[in-house]
Amino acid sequence: MSFEIKLPLFEGPFDLMLFFIERDELDIYDIPISKITNDFLEYIHQLEKMEIEVASDFILFAATLMKIKSRMLLPRPELNEKGEEVDPREELIRNLLEYKKYKSVIEEMAQMESLRLSKEKRGNLAQELLELSKNEDVEAEMQHVDLYKLLKVFQKCMARLASRVDETKHTVIQYPYTIEQQKDFVLEKISFKKQVPFEEFIQFNPEKIFVIYTFLAILELLQLSLVTIIIGDGYNNFWVEKTEPIAAA
Repeated sequence: MSFEIKLPLFEGPFDLMLFFIERDELDIYDIPISKITNDFLEYIHQLEKMEIEVASDFILFAATLMKIKSRMLLPRPELNEKGEEVDPREELIRNLLEYKKYKSVIEEMAQMESLRLSKEKRGNLAQELLELSKNEDVEAEMQHVDLYKLLKVFQKCMARLASRVDETKHTVIQYPYTIEQQKDFVLEKISFKKQVPFEEFIQFNPEKIFVIYTFLAILELLQLSLVTIIIGDGYNNFWVEKTEPIAAA
């Protein structure tokens, strides 16, 4: 026989405090600090028993509650500048009211967002995910998945990876061309003719890598103002012409 323990998760210590107050229908302006402190510590202890990491802000908040509790047990109450008794819970109550106010606004905005999404004709992500889950029955599949099964699948995958004989190999090919080499090749070609069509470079060596390196070399020469480009005849054809040096005045 197995049993399951479920603890509600809270966004922060103030969220947990509001849960206790609403659950026990307590007066937020007159918080029974002893009871709230015990409930808070019990929740933290339950998390620790389940080996769930407790956030530092929960621990700090628990220490604050214990400090308030000890101050309320002192025989002499604290007085302010006007001689009035100071309630140690005053700051806690003020922060709780602020948190409650912002939380209600966030919940209202979340409802507005949900309503706005339901009115979208296109790109309604929530509706699309719902439809996909219905078609694929994802939830039914996930009901049968537990941590043990996931670990077994992971173990099989790792064993298969360890027993694999053929390793993935990556081969790096060193091409017998460089940009500098092709720049010299282009300059040599256009030194014999005033204009050389790009097709002629392709006819010299139609290998794809050779053509790519030659084209990149022409672009660099163009940037260095050593050649100019003239649109030629034919589909995607152009002429490469050597740039004449400008005579000094």
